[in-house]
Amino acid sequence: MSRPTSRKVKTKLVTAAALPVVAGNLWLHALASEIFGNTRMLRVWLPPDYDGWGATRYPVLYLNDGQNLFDPATAFAGVPWRAGETAARLIAEEKIRPLIIVGIDNTKNRAREYIPYKSRDPRVIKAKGKCYPDFLRREVMPLIAERYPVLPGPENTGLGGSSLGGLITLYTQLAAPGVFGRLLIESPSLFVAERAILQDSRQFASWPARIYLGMGTREVGQAEKDVKMVADVLELEAILRQAGVDEQRLKVRIEEGATHSESSWAARFPEALEFLFKA
Repeated sequence: MSRPTSRKVKTKLVTAAALPVVAGNLWLHALASEIFGNTRMLRVWLPPDYDGWGATRYPVLYLNDGQNLFDPATAFAGVPWRAGETAARLIAEEKIRPLIIVGIDNTKNRAREYIPYKSRDPRVIKAKGKCYPDFLRREVMPLIAERYPVLPGPENTGLGGSSLGGLITLYTQLAAPGVFGRLLIESPSLFVAERAILQDSRQFASWPARIYLGMGTREVGQAEKDVKMVADVLELEAILRQAGVDEQRLKVRIEEGATHSESSWAARFPEALEFLFKA
């Protein structure tokens, strides 16, 4: 498995706009990536107590498919995760620490960027997912740290995503251990490349402090495929348990009747966020 390199890259992060949201503040930035050769939006949600002076530093959660997190206008099928609203409520209830959430938009090359292996289902010949850990470590994270008061270290840094975004989250942990201490993995596409990610996971030992793993029992609405998807997640759980990840570090939620949808991921997001960043 390839490891992130230390070669410096040139990136541009230009503040695009501040977007009004229900709670907290949301800033949009256009990130021009040298690694992928394209531009995407970063959506930075700041907690209600953020004053702009940087006196207080915050944990940070990076989430893939950033379009789907905050705004119905950009979310798939118009259903966002309500990430900022949920975080603000949990902060107010003192269930989680105040944190910064960074949504990393996908691009038209989503499948290629989120899949690290040559794949037949979905068909991806020139997969670029092995570049994603570098993209995060060398382009996204340094620029966020430069502009926002985020706490350093894996104990204060999370990564998450759903579907292929969950797959690349898991792969990033394998390729860049010690960077992220909290993982949010929703409905991961573990079947890609004949379940290669599970084979790689069996040979891995440096798992983070907290992992939330979610899946529905009706992900695609086809009984045989749904059973296989749940079985893959249970196999990943078994791999993690065998590696010594106990119940204090791993929460697995198999939700009866839940589908492969933004609404299901939004519904589980409060539980996931509380487990990962409990106050």
